[in-house]
Amino acid sequence: MKVIEILKLNRELLKACYNIGIHPDDVQYIELYNEYNKLQANGEKISYIVATLSNRYGICERKVYDLIKRFKTDCNLYAV
Repeated sequence: MKVIEILKLNRELLKACYNIGIHPDDVQYIELYNEYNKLQANGEKISYIVATLSNRYGICERKVYDLIKRFKTDCNLYAV
């Protein structure tokens, strides 16, 4: 199967995701967000959680903060 065929099959979903601000590479950080929620439910401090996840996923702390903020955002805020 060709790339264009995948894009055509998922055109509407991809357009909707783009319009509400979902980045295609966000899918690789779903587990990061799940871990964030678990650690927060356990009472850990945000700065500790961010540092831990930054080390575990090999990304900078700013990126972790940005991901958390983006994942918590209501999709309707980005709708065009």
